[in-house]
Amino acid sequence: MAIYTEEMLVNMGPQHPSTHGVLNLKLKTDGEIVHDARPNIGYLHRCAEKIGESVTYAQFVPYTDRMDYVAAMNQNLGYALAVEKLMGLEAPPRANFIRVIMAELNRMASHLLFMSCYGLDMGAFTPFLYGFREREMILDLFEQTCGARLTYNYIRIGGVINDLPPGFADKARKFLDYLPARLKEYHDILSFNRIFVERTAKVGVMSKETAISYGVTGPSLRAAGVKWDLRKDQPYLVYDKFDFNIPVGTGEMGAVGDCWDRYMVRMREIEESAKIVRQALDMLPDGETRAKVPKALKIPPGEIFVRTEAPRGEIGFYIVSDGGLKPYRLKIRTPSFCNLSAFHEISRGAMIADIVAILGSIDIVLGDIDR
Repeated sequence: MAIYTEEMLVNMGPQHPSTHGVLNLKLKTDGEIVHDARPNIGYLHRCAEKIGESVTYAQFVPYTDRMDYVAAMNQNLGYALAVEKLMGLEAPPRANFIRVIMAELNRMASHLLFMSCYGLDMGAFTPFLYGFREREMILDLFEQTCGARLTYNYIRIGGVINDLPPGFADKARKFLDYLPARLKEYHDILSFNRIFVERTAKVGVMSKETAISYGVTGPSLRAAGVKWDLRKDQPYLVYDKFDFNIPVGTGEMGAVGDCWDRYMVRMREIEESAKIVRQALDMLPDGETRAKVPKALKIPPGEIFVRTEAPRGEIGFYIVSDGGLKPYRLKIRTPSFCNLSAFHEISRGAMIADIVAILGSIDIVLGDIDR
């Protein structure tokens, strides 16, 4: 007896809790099998790059907070480094150590949020509460330092806006001492939970070749088995002074580059970031926290492209100066945009329920995509 099937076009989002923002996925399905999955972006576009050409160099720093708002310190840092390189400015040593501390604490906070929301996507509510519990401790440190908990405007051109407050180092070390037991808790309740493993192992496998061809970077690239991290391979700030490892996907639960590997690489990166923060606190030098930068900042004509390792991958700022007070051209290469481009490739043949697992494992932020 012949079995007749019919393809159906299903819209997932843009208002859908598992799309992590206003993203529309056009799914071409045959029953429960997905034949094609195309991301449809543009619902959040805020013209950040064009705004950057309409305000002064310093005025654009708060706008970088609002791209990847889950890792705002890293966005501030990438832009500040690009402007500094274009103008030939060196930030003071103490400022660079503080920048590393803030960037790595924000990486940890970002990965904790990923773990929380990914567990929720997979039907586990408890990790959502646990992850937010530890993330709050990091946000307390940020609030103590700059008065904000999400968008910081703390890392500025030439350094940081102010020094670390009294007691910051002790409070940060206390958090680092507290964290390992909590990470074990996460692994017990989620990482090796049988249901979670069944939902993520051998699902959405991204090969090394696919990752490279689509320009995937960050944990998603390393989960595919590519050991590439700008902090190690092209060090900036003072990352060359620290001892830390670069976790990569191992295929421990079935296949290198699957959803579980993408999850686990981020969990292991939390441990490595904790190592970096501890070393930076121990090595923190005395001195100024910001170089002298004129209020009316005019940069000589030229162009620059600087990339840094943000929690979701490489963020790059391309700036063209015509000698005026504002950038003549500003273009931003964001990791979520490039990482999402591989989504349709790794979704073919998946079940509809797997789409949630695959999209969540890429860890996108829509503000990082729709600039």
